[in-house]
Amino acid sequence: MTSVQEAAERLARATAQARPVAPVRDLIGTGDLDAAYAVQQELTRRRLAGGAVVVGRKIGLTSPAVQAQLGVDQPDFGVLFADMDVSALPEVPSERLLQPKAEAEIAFVLKADVTDPARVRDTVGYAVAALEIVDSRIAGWDITLADTVADNASSGLYVLARHRLTLDEFQPREAPMRLYADGVLVSEGSGAACLGDPLNALAWLARTALAFGEPLRAGQVVLSGALGPMVPALPGTRIRAEVGELGEVSAVFSEKRDG
Repeated sequence: MTSVQEAAERLARATAQARPVAPVRDLIGTGDLDAAYAVQQELTRRRLAGGAVVVGRKIGLTSPAVQAQLGVDQPDFGVLFADMDVSALPEVPSERLLQPKAEAEIAFVLKADVTDPARVRDTVGYAVAALEIVDSRIAGWDITLADTVADNASSGLYVLARHRLTLDEFQPREAPMRLYADGVLVSEGSGAACLGDPLNALAWLARTALAFGEPLRAGQVVLSGALGPMVPALPGTRIRAEVGELGEVSAVFSEKRDG
């Protein structure tokens, strides 16, 4: 078994047993992003073989502060699967999560395939406010860039608001964000905190996806990155975000069921 396969097995075990595992950097190193993305691709391949459907991508590490904390100078990305969208559920199923945190974002829904990253704005059908529920299969969030890339960019679940705006109707970089947990303000930021503009993050992803031979496609959802610090999302918590003209998005995390 190769180191990539071993790392994929370790992360898959965390999901299957609902128990975080040790970091995978002992297997793939801390500086080999090709190996880290190979682990992510192996886990994606397994999910697709099991019937999962890809519906988009998420962008992570878009905040300069978080990049500095991890000693990196670039974002990363992960894959969104259809079953990660819990927008229609009355509660976020906490039993599907290990160590969740929530962050407010702008999600773009594409109306065309992205073949030219320089014209990515023209491919956006509309934007909505979103909550990304990030989660780590790695115990204690003890992660380096390689660990989080391998772990599908620490993806969990996500919630999309219903109110839609086109890019003619608002400027993503100017959108203010306030995030509340049980009515208490716990995080603030703006579109400018996401690589200077969430559209910059989208263009980065478009270039990177093309380089991987898997371009962004019409109809896909892109979570463009956090607009402010992420916060814990414990069972029973209500998280609500206000994202400028996009309005509100909220979710209640269910109480964890025994067993």
